[in-house]
Amino acid sequence: MVSMTEKRLQALALWEEGTGKLLSGDLDEAVRLFTRSLEVSPTAEAYTFRGWAYSFSGRVDDAIEECRKAIATDPSFGNPYNDIGCYLMQKGELDEAVPWFERAKKASRYEPRHFPYLNLGRLHAARGDLAAAVAEFEGALEENPEDPMARRFLESLKYRVN
Repeated sequence: MVSMTEKRLQALALWEEGTGKLLSGDLDEAVRLFTRSLEVSPTAEAYTFRGWAYSFSGRVDDAIEECRKAIATDPSFGNPYNDIGCYLMQKGELDEAVPWFERAKKASRYEPRHFPYLNLGRLHAARGDLAAAVAEFEGALEENPEDPMARRFLESLKYRVN
């Protein structure tokens, strides 16, 4: 009989292998490995990353569904909240995306913490709400003072506002 610890370790190894395949562009193999990981021991990470793989294949609605499964598995894991917000932005559903980014900000287990701020900043900038965008990019820099993207966005917006 396999212990829960052994199952978790096996699932983690499959997830790590799937992540490598995802990053190298082998989406089908990544999905297969994430699915095997989930069969061994369901984790929010494997659901989230399988959703990410689906999104790269243009399957945005399936990606959102995977993120919902991730949240049901571990509501403290922030990445799927942020990812749902991004997927909704891709679909042009900006109003619907906002609360997902706000939830990501509040998640207790989330890295990189500044991403939902960056994404909300981009969303507000796209809407023309530059003051709100500036506030979000400043929030991103509070979370990660060294982030070059947040600095570039902020400098660009401050130039446009002044």
